[in-house]
Amino acid sequence: MKNEYLCRVFYIIFMGFGFPIMRFMSMNFETINNNAVRFLSGGILFILICLFKFRKELKKILETPTIILKLLLLGIFMTGNMYFFINGLKNTSALAGSIFGILAMPLAILMAAIVYKDERERIKHKNFYIGSFLAVIGSLIFVIYGNKNSNSTDFIKGAIFLGTAIFIQSIQNLIVKNVAKKLHTIVISASTATLSGLIYLTLAINTGKIIQLKEVGVGLLIGLSLAGIYGMLTGMLMAFYIVQKEGVVVFNIIQLIIPLSTAIVGYFTLGENINLNQGIGALIVIIGCIIALKKIKNEEKNIQNYSQIKS
Repeated sequence: MKNEYLCRVFYIIFMGFGFPIMRFMSMNFETINNNAVRFLSGGILFILICLFKFRKELKKILETPTIILKLLLLGIFMTGNMYFFINGLKNTSALAGSIFGILAMPLAILMAAIVYKDERERIKHKNFYIGSFLAVIGSLIFVIYGNKNSNSTDFIKGAIFLGTAIFIQSIQNLIVKNVAKKLHTIVISASTATLSGLIYLTLAINTGKIIQLKEVGVGLLIGLSLAGIYGMLTGMLMAFYIVQKEGVVVFNIIQLIIPLSTAIVGYFTLGENINLNQGIGALIVIIGCIIALKKIKNEEKNIQNYSQIKS
């Protein structure tokens, strides 16, 4: 249980840095090239780890056609998800990107509850709905006052891109939960990142946009590769792990806290100011998260205690 809490904390902190990094790279690279380099860098790293540590897991993939199909679907969904997400970041901000991840929560939870029984059990308490409602309200306050001085046309365009991305992500998480029952999360991450990277590389070559990579400095290109590795370790591997161990509902509640860390990092790195109204919104988000998470935590403890007594 202690490891799960530590994973939550580190995920929140690392993702707080992740959004400003993605925002910076989106301003310096065309979206297709950006995603091609980032996904292939992270994917290759994960494949090397799998070859040394998870060879038995790789055999499962080759022996089960249905898993291969699901992994292909994950690669396609990830490709679409990140295409819209990066374009959304270009037209909004790092903070807006993290906030829109929160706004995906009601849709993701609804879809998870329809498909999975264990997820339905997690949301059968009024505290969950009260806490989630407060968190979403706080998030809306956060994004409205955080972007009131930005170009409205660009922001609306970016909002549409981000909205499309979170819709795709909600479907993607359901597939991850299903596949994670049979494969280790790092194997899922390796295949998803590599497949998505190869799709983007193919698009970059066919559209001729790959030429842009020759025009940028070596340092910036290396930085993009490192950003890809960082992003895969945090936004993909850690996220998949949390979905596998704690469920889609808990994962989406944890997402509510990420804008707070993003706001702090974005302020110091990208100059994204935080005003009083945003501070109020942040406080509401924290209160909502505490209410929603506390009830789920207590319920999980009761289930574990009951199982121990029964055994």
